[in-house]
Amino acid sequence: MADFPTAETPRTNRATTFIKFALFLGLGILIIWLSLRGLSPAERTQILHSFRIANYNWVILTIALGITSHLLRALRWMLFFEPLGYNPSLKNTFFAVMVGYFANMAFPRLGEVTRCGILARYEKIPFNKSFGTVITERAIDMIIFIFLFFLMIFTQAGTIGHYLNTNIYPKLAEKFNNPIFSRVFIFSSAALGIIFIAVVYLMRRRIASSSLFTKIRNLILGFWEGLKSLSQIRKPGLFIFYSLAIWALYFFMLYVCFFCFTDTSSLSPGAALSGLVLGSVGIMVTPGGIGLYPAIIQETMLLYGIVRTTGLALGWISWTAQTSMILALGGISLILLSFNKQTNGKA
Repeated sequence: MADFPTAETPRTNRATTFIKFALFLGLGILIIWLSLRGLSPAERTQILHSFRIANYNWVILTIALGITSHLLRALRWMLFFEPLGYNPSLKNTFFAVMVGYFANMAFPRLGEVTRCGILARYEKIPFNKSFGTVITERAIDMIIFIFLFFLMIFTQAGTIGHYLNTNIYPKLAEKFNNPIFSRVFIFSSAALGIIFIAVVYLMRRRIASSSLFTKIRNLILGFWEGLKSLSQIRKPGLFIFYSLAIWALYFFMLYVCFFCFTDTSSLSPGAALSGLVLGSVGIMVTPGGIGLYPAIIQETMLLYGIVRTTGLALGWISWTAQTSMILALGGISLILLSFNKQTNGKA
């Protein structure tokens, strides 16, 4: 299994971490404001009405599916440690996963460091070894996400194409048919391209020695090493099952929310696939997807003929269910860990 030195573990000083958190949180709050600003009083009333009439039995099922997905993620993570000679308990591994998600709600990427630190404390698994497994997990999840992205493009091409032809392409055509806009756009693009190439060429040595370039290079190398380390897993069939099941549960977590409303209950699984893929981008950009995830779900539902008020209510219900579950289980896991006895994870 890939072994990464502790020195390469992502660490920033407190000031930088706080600034990043403030920027991401500010972005989420800005998106919330933008998504609500354009709503008329009647639309806001309609959204509140949607919340009141929603069937929350499906939300309970969504939360149960989410808990199951995190349990499977803990089980999959345990498979990484077998070739390393460690056998952590399912309880501590699950607690570590949930506390990691809990930490990510506050500071992006903090969760990966936190859960590795928990196993180092309670299972005596060296931090650098467990962090190598996290890199591998990232690689696998990214591959599955890319596959789902292209599956969405292939299966939903008609719906997405109709939306682009109706709402996007006419506006672009109108802009480009304007001679002044076309000339300015072409000139600006060419100038920026030439300046970018010149700057990269003139500063290539400084760029190659910069900390940002080093981080990107180490991330790519870690991604590749993580993929190669998969050959050491002793139960590849079970690993594949866990990986696919995790994302299948992510899909159903959103799909069952469709049944909260009469308007969305008849949507196809393809709509849920689009929501899963595009909504995942929102979760990657802002902490826990705050603000951005509901807005993306709203825009995605527009593709399938769902009015913006219902789409926004659906997005907020789905996001609130997932976030509440993470906050509750993450907090409980953190408390239970404080009563835990330190063990030795050696097999």
